[in-house]
Amino acid sequence: MGKKIIKVVLAIVIVIIAVMLIKALSFTSRQIKTEPAGNFAVDTKNVSQHLSGAIKIPTISFENEAEIKGTEFLNFHKYLERTYPRLHKSLHREIVNNYSLLYTWAGKDKNLKPFILMAHMDVVPVEAASKDQWTHNAFAGDIADGYIWGRGALDNKSDLMGIMEAIEGLLAQGFQPQRTLYIVSGHDEERGGNQGAVKIAALLKARGITPDYVLDEGMVITDGMMPGVSSRVGLIGIAEKGFISVELIAKGDGGHSSMPSRETTVGILCKAITKLESNQMPARLDGPAKHLFDYVGREMSFTNKMIFANLWLTEGLLKSQLQKVKTTNAMIRTTTAPTMLEGSSRDNVLPNVARAVVNFRLLPGDTPDSVLAHIRKTVNDPRVEVKPMLKQIQGASPVASINSKSFFAIQKSIRQVFPDVVVAPSLAVVASDSRHFALLTNDVYRFAPMVLQATDISRLHGINERVAVENYVQMIKFYMQLITNSQMEK
Repeated sequence: MGKKIIKVVLAIVIVIIAVMLIKALSFTSRQIKTEPAGNFAVDTKNVSQHLSGAIKIPTISFENEAEIKGTEFLNFHKYLERTYPRLHKSLHREIVNNYSLLYTWAGKDKNLKPFILMAHMDVVPVEAASKDQWTHNAFAGDIADGYIWGRGALDNKSDLMGIMEAIEGLLAQGFQPQRTLYIVSGHDEERGGNQGAVKIAALLKARGITPDYVLDEGMVITDGMMPGVSSRVGLIGIAEKGFISVELIAKGDGGHSSMPSRETTVGILCKAITKLESNQMPARLDGPAKHLFDYVGREMSFTNKMIFANLWLTEGLLKSQLQKVKTTNAMIRTTTAPTMLEGSSRDNVLPNVARAVVNFRLLPGDTPDSVLAHIRKTVNDPRVEVKPMLKQIQGASPVASINSKSFFAIQKSIRQVFPDVVVAPSLAVVASDSRHFALLTNDVYRFAPMVLQATDISRLHGINERVAVENYVQMIKFYMQLITNSQMEK
């Protein structure tokens, strides 16, 4: 009897191994083969100086609206007019809500759906304490050591100027689009986009505009950041996480710290926070994350292909590994991040009220209501009030198609300009202006053609922001190629 069981078990193991091998062998690349990129001439010196000039104009989005200098945004508008005369002669420009810009490049065929390219003009401030740590002044726009330096070089003036350079260059070649193109540039993306992108999206909706697709910032080409993949990886965000910030409030007896209760309000809150960090919302390998690993898993070693090609067996093991790294953990779950804790203003005073804020980034499929239910169930303490911050709630975006001609056009353009890059759909874990355009189309994509290594991530909103001159030229060529590739019929 024992031998029969062993034979049955052995037979099952052999069948499982055989199935895994067959699936791994058929787990072939999803990278498309393309013709070479178009012969787009770009004057490296001129375009670098143009971006440098844009960086010199401090279009800063301060948290305090009263600090925002509208004259700098108007100066930036004038700079664009001087720098791109063909564009401003051929395209229709509208100023929306004082400072945001909407350009229309009318296509020849009115039956084709338009498309939208987005890039915001505002930048975050430079912290006073960090000014001396910059290698080059944050608003000098220095060109040195093969880089263009300054606030906005990555986020997001290089994209905006790259789009402008691409259109100026195409116009110089006599190119006229079949499909109408809109260029959207908000002036307050860093503050949520409510005065810029929201107004433009509403304006286009009122005009009955239903774009084929929208492309904004969000994901990039990663260099050496995808474990198991030797090539650079171009990540196209097909969805964007939502967010909700929640206040946890505990009330109790105050008084002098020499006679505390068994649990103070701060202690009660700390227990609640510990529970939330120890009992996170469940990880899910579906949607954009599943698409990502389906694409990149095919470019890995055969051993890794065995894992990614057989999720029916390996999904639990894979999720446990992905959760160990913060970047991949953020791809597969709604994250929990305590960010603020307030108590007494004195070291020897017990606070009557203690307050904490916990920020959650919502995976598509989770909702603000499901997060609140999770918090209440997990904390399970009537002494802790759970209060959503109504101005800090945004649901996750719809998931864009990876089977559309629009996705193909973006993928193709990346492969033409960056032939060695593996392209994959992904999930954008940060917010962008693009989320406001979900009311116009489900196919909202998030990708900027900049190449970043792990050490570059801290430069975003940080110190020594810069973009490589060579990469900036590639960005311009990408947009020229994308505009050309997007003229296909729908």
